[in-house]
Amino acid sequence: MGFRDILVFVDESAQNGQRLDLAIELAQRTDAHLIGLAVTSAVLLPEVSADFFPQDLISRQRQAARERGARLRRDFEERTARESISNEWRAVEPLTPAAVVEAVALQARYADVVVVGQTDPDNSEMGLARDFPGQLALMSGRPVLAVPYAWRTHPIGKRVLVAWNASREATRALHDALPLLSAAQEVRLLSLASKGAGPVPDDPSGNDIVAHLVRHGVSARVEHGTLDNTRVGAAILSSAADFGADMVVMGAYGRSRMREIILGGASRSILHGMTLPVLMAH
Repeated sequence: MGFRDILVFVDESAQNGQRLDLAIELAQRTDAHLIGLAVTSAVLLPEVSADFFPQDLISRQRQAARERGARLRRDFEERTARESISNEWRAVEPLTPAAVVEAVALQARYADVVVVGQTDPDNSEMGLARDFPGQLALMSGRPVLAVPYAWRTHPIGKRVLVAWNASREATRALHDALPLLSAAQEVRLLSLASKGAGPVPDDPSGNDIVAHLVRHGVSARVEHGTLDNTRVGAAILSSAADFGADMVVMGAYGRSRMREIILGGASRSILHGMTLPVLMAH
């Protein structure tokens, strides 16, 4: 079954246009309903009393928020009208930066996939965390398609690299991506093992997961790789470049997010250094 509802997070960043173009193209390809979502809070304040701020400042912020919301809605509706796709507009008003991901995650639960941008550390609206897409995957229970801020818009899903380790998270991401994988020209499953260790113990050859995918109409093969001193995230991106992939599919946070923040990990590394769209799920 394909995507029926696609949620796209819109903002005033320089990358918003390419993110919308990608979401529109996906909606057209899968005949899906496209939902535009914006944060239209008057002002995103730290968790302190609003009485601390002058009322004229708050009034100006509310007016600016209304104008920003109107611009975003107008742009979204003009773009979707040109393509004649089923669409709707939604807006949320979280009061603090920490509440943004919670508000977006709630809306994501009503969709099949949510399209967001990679956080640009030099130009982040609303103070979004670098791992905002990963947080969203953790909190929403839905697959998140993260689009790099340094990326040239083009169709995705023709050559797809799947980071595969037979984990629960990788399995969830793989199956959430089936509407795209079933239409792909080539799918490669990358199975990485540490030097001196064997491949994935539950399926050493990868035959089981390949056979499963074939029954879903997906033509795939497994590539085994060995990690020396290379981190998993870097190895995935390197393999994607060698393969000529236009998208990566992977599980998000196979170990706790806090442990990844402290020790480093594949999800965090990919979110910081991604060079192509990544669909991740937890």
